[in-house]
Amino acid sequence: MNIVFFGTSEFALPSLRELIGSRHRVLAVVTQPDRARGRQLKVMPPPTKVLAGTHDIPVCQPAKASSADSVAYLKTLGADVFVVVSFGQILSKELLAVPNKLAINVHGSLLPRYRGAAPTNWAIINGDETSGVTIMKMNERLDEGDIISQEEIPIDTEDTNITLSEKLSELGAKALIGVLNAMAEEKDMRFTPQDHSKASYAPKLGKEDGFINWNEPAARIHNKVRGFLPWPGAYTRFEGKTLKILRTEMADRALPGAAAGEVVDIIKDRGMVVKAGDTALIITHLQLEGKKALDTDAFLRGHRIDVGYRFRS
Repeated sequence: MNIVFFGTSEFALPSLRELIGSRHRVLAVVTQPDRARGRQLKVMPPPTKVLAGTHDIPVCQPAKASSADSVAYLKTLGADVFVVVSFGQILSKELLAVPNKLAINVHGSLLPRYRGAAPTNWAIINGDETSGVTIMKMNERLDEGDIISQEEIPIDTEDTNITLSEKLSELGAKALIGVLNAMAEEKDMRFTPQDHSKASYAPKLGKEDGFINWNEPAARIHNKVRGFLPWPGAYTRFEGKTLKILRTEMADRALPGAAAGEVVDIIKDRGMVVKAGDTALIITHLQLEGKKALDTDAFLRGHRIDVGYRFRS
């Protein structure tokens, strides 16, 4: 079948790679415009544009994919299916009607749970034990289309947003090819409406979301450290600068009398024990603004933090 692929982020790459290596033909890749990134604000192309370029696949980068000009261009391609994976824009009803068959989306959650932009982040933040991917028939509403297939996996206790996203992107790519092959072979497909009463949302994260409230339970802070990687990062303030907390462990200690955010112990070769709203966390890896990431032992050799120091919420 002839495919137009809509995708922007790293999460979309495994699906695009699988499509390129499949029996289906990728007519074009639609992605977001190049944008400034990093501390130096260097203008960079989306990862999917780079991959498409290595395979001589035409790339389209409209500011708004549902604009009249974009819709008119995409109509000329004669696509059988639109495949949308982590694209970053909601597609209009007019645009979704363009392909000969339908438009499908690979979403990184078990819908209707975690509709929205950041499903893997919120699965980690909320301490979920399982996650998965959904292939759905798209409509013009946010992640509300009928479900075609779902695959579930456990979330490991050491998973972060980065590792879970990698697992789900690979899982979604395999599931996508299975669905497309079934469509090409004209097999009967089941479209299951979502139970909207069970829907939850995973809104896009902002920089301010990463600021640690040390009054929260230790498990909640620990999950935010895992869920906010690589951006916005879980962070506190130290010497007037942002201090990112990159990795933590749970410290199952009752600490009566200690204040939230207070350093109550420093364990050599392990980390800094900091009181949370209930028990405590062990900070094992961190990164000061403008500096490289370090384990806590290395950090403390260059910065003095004594027992009794308090990080403020």
